Amino acid sequence: MTIVASLLPLVCFLLYPFIVDRLEARRPTLSALMSRQRHRWVANAVIRETPMDAILSGNLMSSVSFFASTTVLLILALFAVFGQLSALRSATEHLQPLLTQFDLEIHLMAVLAIFVVAFLAFTLSLRNFNHFCIMLGAVRHDGTATQQEISVIATLNTIGARNFNQGIRAYYFAMASLAWFASPWLAVATTIVIIGVLVYREFFSTSRQLIDSISTP
Repeated sequence: MTIVASLLPLVCFLLYPFIVDRLEARRPTLSALMSRQRHRWVANAVIRETPMDAILSGNLMSSVSFFASTTVLLILALFAVFGQLSALRSATEHLQPLLTQFDLEIHLMAVLAIFVVAFLAFTLSLRNFNHFCIMLGAVRHDGTATQQEISVIATLNTIGARNFNQGIRAYYFAMASLAWFASPWLAVATTIVIIGVLVYREFFSTSRQLIDSISTP
């Protein structure tokens, strides 16, 4: 049970996007609705000459850069913890006296895997948004841009947002991994709660309902 609880947040984190993609066919997610707004953004951006689009793009990239840098620090911190396993075991033995060093190693490897995937997602998102900025700057802003150009640029933005969301979800599931130090069952329960929170935000939140009320097909 200890090992299962260690790996459950990682497995759920990796499977979550595929499960949501299946459910999205029945009910559009918040991310899917926002992708339509991204298309509207690009469609409007190609017919105006203002610094607003550059400012918005810069804000997106700065947010991704912040989380990518923070994730690197967390990865380095986890590597440092591997050298202090005996101290970690002493600190947690009053919560779980039966934990072995092997249990801690497996758990830290699972947490490390979550944050490594998050870092890759953030850096890929940063690259996608960089491509988006280049394409948005390269397209003509006199109203002659083709629908294919608009669609490609908007899709790059959407892909960047999906990768960014994947990185953000890592922090949610890392909270379940943190609960493992108190109890394996608490980690399982926390994982289920986190999945419920994420599903609610994607499919039933107030933000989704508001955006859906003005979304265009």
